[in-house]
Amino acid sequence: MIAPAQRLNTVEEYYFSRKLREVRQLMAEGKPVINMGIGSPDLHPAPEVTAALGASMKDLMAHQYQSYQGLPELRESMAGFYRKHFGVELDSNREVLPLMGSKEGIMHISLAFLNEGDEVLIPDPGYPTYTSVTRLVGATPRYYDLTEAGGWLPDLEALENKDLSRVKLMWLNYPHMPTGTNGSRELYTGLVAFARKHNILLVNDNPYSFVLNNHPRSILQVEGAREVAMELNSLSKTFNMAGWRVGMVLGSSEHIDAVLKVKSNMDSGMFYGIQKGAIAALHCSDSWYKEINEVYARRRKLIYRLAEKLGCSYDEEAVGMFVWARLPEGVDGAEDFIDGVLYDKHVFITPGTIFGKNGQGYIRFSLCTPEEKIEEAISRF
Repeated sequence: MIAPAQRLNTVEEYYFSRKLREVRQLMAEGKPVINMGIGSPDLHPAPEVTAALGASMKDLMAHQYQSYQGLPELRESMAGFYRKHFGVELDSNREVLPLMGSKEGIMHISLAFLNEGDEVLIPDPGYPTYTSVTRLVGATPRYYDLTEAGGWLPDLEALENKDLSRVKLMWLNYPHMPTGTNGSRELYTGLVAFARKHNILLVNDNPYSFVLNNHPRSILQVEGAREVAMELNSLSKTFNMAGWRVGMVLGSSEHIDAVLKVKSNMDSGMFYGIQKGAIAALHCSDSWYKEINEVYARRRKLIYRLAEKLGCSYDEEAVGMFVWARLPEGVDGAEDFIDGVLYDKHVFITPGTIFGKNGQGYIRFSLCTPEEKIEEAISRF
């Protein structure tokens, strides 16, 4: 066998790729597994979204190669979305780049800005892909602690006391996954000043702003943020379009141009029909967010009941698509705990440890489970 590239020695198979095989095997054996582990919306997109996809099939250019930058009207719709909901003005031709899901943006940004040996500040707990992509491009992860005692926010004073001379990029994710902590204008203002002082590129990964959150925010609302910051966003959670793979990256034209150099060498444009559906989604009325959040609010109340059955505590002020819960006093092994629940009660929950060492002692429930399934899970305890 031809030996794989050495870079593969720096990463492991994604946790959910491996664990969901185990879950599927249990289901194949007839076990009635209820999956509360992954944040894959189970609700449908708005009817106008799928209608736009269907209608687009009659267009002459529907099946041709598409622009690397997406349709002009898609970029305009993304800019309009930011104008309406965040009060951020963006040049749709120079400061907006559609992506095939924001996850690819993590790779594109890393390839565009990181050299071998550069250091990257990554939240702990945080999205595991930040670490794996950093290692794949030959950069070095450096973790900054987020703790319950610190409100799951970065301690910039502590970071100031460290050697930051080799740090090139810093990943943020507010509203935060997995804890559900919301960002604030004060937080973003401090981070922008920190990044400017140390010449660090900030990237805020912002896909959860509209899920059970009355105060959507963007780091680009801060004056001067575009000099040092970019923002990723996605239609996956907000519009129930996870499988469509539509995201965006926003920032200064110079930063966007750098990402486009990578992206244009890695794909040949997003499918036309998906772009048309995305345009329709971005123009959904405010009633869309209200109706979706009413569903998630009912589910969250049930998840709270389930967490209490397990002896777990949680923060009712948290936002987003998950419930982050502390394990009962005296129980530390999150992975052993969730395996016990999986094999005894056939309920799959995510262990906090997959998000970093500060996830020890916590578990995460997804709200992407129908109410009747959550009620069934409660009854099993």
